[in-house]
Amino acid sequence: MRVTVRLFARFAGAGGSGEFDVDARDGSTVDDVWRDLAAGTLELERFGGSVSAAVNGEFARRSAALADGDEVAFCRRCPAADGERPASAAKL
Repeated sequence: MRVTVRLFARFAGAGGSGEFDVDARDGSTVDDVWRDLAAGTLELERFGGSVSAAVNGEFARRSAALADGDEVAFCRRCPAADGERPASAAKL
């Protein structure tokens, strides 16, 4: 199946392009696509678990199944989105 990948911020530079199509195996998940992208790309690999994803414009878990024609976007996870309080917020 064909999936459009969009990479934002630091990921775009590390991935070589901000948007491109990939061929993914039927039944692939967001995590499968991320792992395939990150494999062999040290700059992407180092982000490991600090990745947020969206499928067709909606935030999605990395376990979300993909379908032919889906768009999956990756960006660096924001600690505040996970309920973590940034150290700088403690001073406010």
